[in-house]
Amino acid sequence: MINIYTDGACKGNPGAGGWGALIIEDDNKNEIFGGEADTTNNRMEILAVIMALKTVNTDCAITIFTDSTYVQKGISEWIAKWKVNGWRTSNKKNVKNKDLWVQLDGLTSQLTISWMWVKGHSGHPGNERADYLANKGVNMESSIL
Repeated sequence: MINIYTDGACKGNPGAGGWGALIIEDDNKNEIFGGEADTTNNRMEILAVIMALKTVNTDCAITIFTDSTYVQKGISEWIAKWKVNGWRTSNKKNVKNKDLWVQLDGLTSQLTISWMWVKGHSGHPGNERADYLANKGVNMESSIL
């Protein structure tokens, strides 16, 4: 079983952004973070999950904890309709961040993932650490601790 805590941050929206993830597998903890100079908070939220999934053993069941309803609902509820509708929303507008959603969809298609929403900035240790890492990633190149 792998638990992943993810978060994104942005100084201005759009603006300099960062993403971070705390990955816990058995007794091992791995922290990763990175950033982009001109981005949005939602992009950083999705990218945190993508980058975390790229680092884990995909043979295990995974639980992803996010404080982003956009990510949690996007991947577990909305994405199926977006694909059927040619990557358009119910309002017939292009899905924002399609490039990242396509990547995330590809990464998750063969995995067993539970998506858990947690309230941000509420003292949840895993979420607080992911938030710290995301803020550390603002204006930094991708890094693995």
